[in-house]
Amino acid sequence: MIRNTSTIPADSQPETARHSIVAVIARSREATLFAVLIALIVATAAVKPEFLNLQNLRDVLLNVSIIGLLTAGMTVVMLMRHIDLSIASVVGVSAYGVGSLFVAYPHMPILLALAAGVGIGLVIGAVNGALVTFGRVPSLVATLSTLYIVRGADYAWVHGGQINATSLPDAFALLATGSTVGVPNLVLIALVVLVALSVYLRHYRGGREHYAIGSNPEAARLAGIHVDRRVMIGFLLSGAIAGLAGVLWLARFGTVDASTAKGIELQVVAAAVVGSVAITGGVGTITGATLGALVLGVINIALVVLRVSPFWQQAIQGALIVTAITLDTLLARSVAKRMMRKRDHG
Repeated sequence: MIRNTSTIPADSQPETARHSIVAVIARSREATLFAVLIALIVATAAVKPEFLNLQNLRDVLLNVSIIGLLTAGMTVVMLMRHIDLSIASVVGVSAYGVGSLFVAYPHMPILLALAAGVGIGLVIGAVNGALVTFGRVPSLVATLSTLYIVRGADYAWVHGGQINATSLPDAFALLATGSTVGVPNLVLIALVVLVALSVYLRHYRGGREHYAIGSNPEAARLAGIHVDRRVMIGFLLSGAIAGLAGVLWLARFGTVDASTAKGIELQVVAAAVVGSVAITGGVGTITGATLGALVLGVINIALVVLRVSPFWQQAIQGALIVTAITLDTLLARSVAKRMMRKRDHG
């Protein structure tokens, strides 16, 4: 008599169903985030119908554009098991630096202003990369140090002053206030950068190496990947994007001082983690990180519309970080167990 070994025992059916759900979530994190985003919008609109208006939509897109850019740069670094906490200071010093250039040279070309901001970010990114790759300083310590060093230098440079919108040319302000086909220019600029970075990570060897390093640095070295060079490139990209974000911040708000973008690094880390970018490296996408930034942006606007105290914003961000990390850890463990069982049965 031949026994049918393919039949699943009754007591294991719930476990099999649970693993199937886990597998679906693991494969479609972006879809899950998108569903959460839609649910947030619908729930808020049900309580306050005025939430769904063009001005709120525009505010969300404009605010998320800069956060989304910074989150994309952070994603590249986090994929390799590192972190860049200096981005807030880079945004602040590049915004004030470009503003000072406009004060000294009112007719400076817009492209030159963008290049100057990116250049400032590249310099600081190179310092972070050198500390991590050559100095072997943990990225948390290295970038926390440059966060305070750059911010302190910015305070000494600004010396209580500020750049006002009246000092900036009208053409420069159009980077944020202007629109093309009804879409704000700031959003279009962010989209171009995000799409380019997403294509790089998905379809180019250098981008795939970021994932390989985060998954297993030693295996990546044995496979012939130049880990130090790739880590340096990651910090350069993060710094350059933060420098660009500083210029766009200046165009968006007009008035900047030494405290510009202070504390924004926490929002960026929250957006990346909520967007399913694993702090342990090797997992995450630009699309997911952008959706994470959108979720936090919608929550912040919803709290304002619902007249909830702004003190709850940070509490909610902290709760989302803990929840996202917990779910990601549980998901990773579940997937690992499934792989081990398949290997054992094989």
